[in-house]
Amino acid sequence: MSTTSTAPLPLEDEDPAELLQARRHVAFFSRCLTALPDSFAYLETSRLTIAFFAISGLDILGALDEVDRESVIRWVYSLQVLPDRHESNLHNCGFRGSSYLGVTAGNALATEFAHPYDSAHITMTYTGLATLLILGDDLSGVNKKACVAGLRALQLSDGSFCAVPEGSENDMRFVYCACCICYMLADWSGIDRDKATDFICRSMSYDGGFGQGPGLESHGGSTFCAIASLHLMGRLATALSEPALWAVRRWCIFRQQSGFQGRPNKPEDTCYSFWLGGTLQLLGLFYCTDVKKNRHFIMSTQDNVVGGFAKWPDSHPDALHSYLGLCGLSLLGEPGLQSLNPALNVSKRAFAHLQLLHGFKKDTRSTAYDCSAIHLLATK
Repeated sequence: MSTTSTAPLPLEDEDPAELLQARRHVAFFSRCLTALPDSFAYLETSRLTIAFFAISGLDILGALDEVDRESVIRWVYSLQVLPDRHESNLHNCGFRGSSYLGVTAGNALATEFAHPYDSAHITMTYTGLATLLILGDDLSGVNKKACVAGLRALQLSDGSFCAVPEGSENDMRFVYCACCICYMLADWSGIDRDKATDFICRSMSYDGGFGQGPGLESHGGSTFCAIASLHLMGRLATALSEPALWAVRRWCIFRQQSGFQGRPNKPEDTCYSFWLGGTLQLLGLFYCTDVKKNRHFIMSTQDNVVGGFAKWPDSHPDALHSYLGLCGLSLLGEPGLQSLNPALNVSKRAFAHLQLLHGFKKDTRSTAYDCSAIHLLATK
């Protein structure tokens, strides 16, 4: 089965409204790194994820020169929850979303004793590590032992993960974050992979999609998280039977209307062009999608004045949908955009940097990297 990407779309004789407003998107993401409207104040504890959307978006646009890399790298490391003097807080370690507690790495409060409410968040650890990779950092400043220990403390007996050690909802999103963290750190000791795999398989619904957990409704986001997690663990071909894989493919293909919907009988939404498009790419069936209809829907949500993409046409852009809209266009082969590694949700350029950090060899005869060992990380 061919898994090659769709060829870039021609732009000749195209409606101006259908042209990618790359400069405006660069300006939009640059603003997200400096200031947001007060209506976004509730996202303060997730500031690191907003930064990831903006920086990875600029990377996909080929505009990382807009970022003060060293300054952002220092800021990301300041959000690392490090072990205290007695390592009594290892279960709390990883990355926090912002300095909302006033505690940063190197702060005397953090090194002398643990703040009772200072703990990492599994999503922030994933987006923090991904941001460092995108900016070309070598991860030498990451306390990998502490990150893995913090991750290990979040897995529950059913194989799922909580977001924070104090307890939270536990579902497929956090299983995916855990797999990304272990993959990027090349250390799978933070996950009981057998339990995680069992949780994923039990979350497959009768219709072929995956829910956030066993017995829950199939959803485009959780289906991506399930398939990408199995892919990162190197278990996609073994955990699910071939009939089950075709059931997933069928469910995902049926989610395309013009763009993609997250669930049956729901309207299309920009972000699902990535969540479901990325899933189909991992399953080798992306070539069966209707490229023109998908692109038309994504472009209908583009803000041609201030930049960014919205959830739906005639609504306001936000960082998440702007980034995932670009990712959807990247999967379509949009001219001028960097190619995407859907499993980790970073550019192929950033993924190649990760491979070099893990010792994969570059093919000196071309600019391609040797990807034959792509699943070796999952067996360490």
